[in-house]
Amino acid sequence: MIERVLLDNGCFYQGGAEQPGLQSLLVEDGIIRAIAAPDAFSAALRRTSKKIDLQGQTVLPGLTDSHLHLMFLADQLSAVDCETGSLQECLERVRAKTRALSPGDWIIGYGWNQNAWQPARYGTAAELESVSSGHPAVLYAKSLHASWANETALRAAGIDANSPDPDGGRILRDERGNPTGILLENAMQLVDKFVPPLAGKRLEGMLKNAQNQLLSYGITSVHDFDREACYKALQALDAAGELILRVRKNLHGEHLPEIIAEGLRSGSGSEHLFLGSLKYFADGALGPQTAAMLTPYENSDSTGILLMDADEVFTQAARASAAGWPLAIHAIGDLAVRSVLDGFARLRAWEEVNKLPHLPQRIEHVQIIAPEDQPRLKALGVIASMQPLHATSDMFTADHHWGARSANAYALNSLLQLGTLLIFGSDAPVESANPFLGLHAALTRRRVSGEPGEEGWYPRQRIPLVQALNAYTSSPARSCGLGGSLGRVAVGYRADLTVLPRSPFLIDPHDLARLLPEMTLVDGKVVFQV
Repeated sequence: MIERVLLDNGCFYQGGAEQPGLQSLLVEDGIIRAIAAPDAFSAALRRTSKKIDLQGQTVLPGLTDSHLHLMFLADQLSAVDCETGSLQECLERVRAKTRALSPGDWIIGYGWNQNAWQPARYGTAAELESVSSGHPAVLYAKSLHASWANETALRAAGIDANSPDPDGGRILRDERGNPTGILLENAMQLVDKFVPPLAGKRLEGMLKNAQNQLLSYGITSVHDFDREACYKALQALDAAGELILRVRKNLHGEHLPEIIAEGLRSGSGSEHLFLGSLKYFADGALGPQTAAMLTPYENSDSTGILLMDADEVFTQAARASAAGWPLAIHAIGDLAVRSVLDGFARLRAWEEVNKLPHLPQRIEHVQIIAPEDQPRLKALGVIASMQPLHATSDMFTADHHWGARSANAYALNSLLQLGTLLIFGSDAPVESANPFLGLHAALTRRRVSGEPGEEGWYPRQRIPLVQALNAYTSSPARSCGLGGSLGRVAVGYRADLTVLPRSPFLIDPHDLARLLPEMTLVDGKVVFQV
């Protein structure tokens, strides 16, 4: 029995800035079969279809978040919100959290940014201890590249003045050499391994909460970068028919031998959960000044931490490519981006010699890129996976740490004009998963508050709405080989749709930040409705 849905009286966005008139759209078994004038469908077909009257609303393709952390996002929804205007407010939120905990429970928080506090400084283990009521506590920075542990958590992890810095990480210390509670990059793992893991039914339930939030934003597909526990929970949800999102699950490259041994292949899986790339880190982040830079940070002699040079990028990429896996490499600083591009250039030559296909390699973030490196992404067929909200969230920090180099930071328009395939995400929970905030940032280069002014921050990097929508719809589908079935409102495509009360083309770009869906459909089924 064919399942038919008829969406009547909608404005269906099919690409381009022109505004379509009212049409109806027929879905059969989850696939768009026709888009035509309402009177084009017979009375018999109408009688056998479930009808949804859109009353003139605008329909976009379902949106894709091309870089987020599902498990972290799920955890954040039940954790302490540390994105505060002051260190003291953050501490008070931790104090309040302790009232709902049982003895021995860990306190987890997300979102602090010492650069947003006055004065701009890190909190200490002793300060966090003073409000934790004896509970071990670890709070993650907004960047997810630093954590703040209290004294109880440091003792649980055995971290003291004699603890060495791990490879690729740093324990911040006071003038006497004692840990301050701030752990950078790989040092975070020293405490993380003592935090009770999220797993099983508890994690599955938390992921369903995160899924509901994403669907309410019109997001129907995501590219997830969390670790194997998240993958197992997603597999359980998929097997139970409870995974509504389409999840491109990226695995972590250090497990490549086990991945090969298990016979896992990029692209394999189901319609709602399939494997993507292998994730690696080439550097850290802007906030803690661990992003790897070609020249030192402003007023500093530090150039950050380079975790993968070009030789290592090539070595790992060649091993993965031989097994059919592309890479997605985190690179924020301009040195890290150049190192990754140098490694990928060697990979492309190696692929030619060995008659291997050019797999869709990605760089995650590309937050600052030297002008001479900007044409190389298109030339090498490397995808730029970027997050527009990072630009407006980080702009004052970027000005402080990068100075005039910020002209080449979050360079959306420069890369777009060079023909780079751009795909957009949020890095949630680092930023809000709301894609309309991302669209607003891409078009205006302004915060919702209006900062830094009418023209925005480095306004030449603003991009038009059509190109921004492509980066949330058709381009992510193309990036993972699904450009013929997802990311467009077109005949033959999956009926993954976002229904908006107003056309984004008919409102002031600054008002995009307040636009939210009325309805979200996956395979023609309503999965969210106001």
